[in-house]
Amino acid sequence: MLRLGKPLLLEGHPGVGKTEVANVLAAYLNTDIIRLQCYEGLDVNSAVYEWNYQKQLLSIKIQEASDKTEAEKEAHIFGEEFLLKRPLLQSITHPERAPVLLIDEIDRADEEFEAFLLELLSAFQISIPEMGTVKATHRPLAILTSNRTRELSDALKRRCLYHWVNFPDEEKERRIVQKHLPGIEEQLLTRVVRVVQAIRQQKLEKTPGIAETLDWAQGLQALGYKDLSEEAMARSLGCLLKSAKDIERVKAEGLEVLIDP
Repeated sequence: MLRLGKPLLLEGHPGVGKTEVANVLAAYLNTDIIRLQCYEGLDVNSAVYEWNYQKQLLSIKIQEASDKTEAEKEAHIFGEEFLLKRPLLQSITHPERAPVLLIDEIDRADEEFEAFLLELLSAFQISIPEMGTVKATHRPLAILTSNRTRELSDALKRRCLYHWVNFPDEEKERRIVQKHLPGIEEQLLTRVVRVVQAIRQQKLEKTPGIAETLDWAQGLQALGYKDLSEEAMARSLGCLLKSAKDIERVKAEGLEVLIDP
């Protein structure tokens, strides 16, 4: 990705750590991260730019008595000082170095917005009717994430490198938890990760991600547990599972079986 200078599309189940990839990359490169959280109805005003209308109106009032021509007045109020930059425009006009641009959960945005991204992801430029084309001063390192709530267009995929992100295996998840919670007891760490790995094999409404594993381990620590027991698990399952049906389903399978398979 860094050598080719192409956007990277990460797909995978919610909670596998796709967003964290962008955070880690920005930290590794010691650069800023600019995040655009996508949602249904996301439009250009929220993602790219909008004009500061109040400031423009004030400027028009001030200029009423000036001897400028109408064309000069119009050119002035569509100047950069009246432009409110949103994440996409911020990313290509970053003044110092290439930032990491995280376009998070692109699958939640409408297809029309996805089509709008094509110019940015291929030419790294944005067209503003009143100002012309704004080209990137430093080409941002773009990372797009998708939970596959809908299929993305072929046009978008062609502009990106692609990687599917799986849940981590037991050993990798142990290292992740240990890195975030360096003081966790070894026995508690081992059992928590093993149980989470087993629960992910069950058919649930929401499979717990890495963030839920960390929440659960922290919750158990906060309750004073140094090992996992049926009682500890029953008291803290709400940190790991986020629906009553999932909690009942896991309890029905038998907590003791999960702890000591």
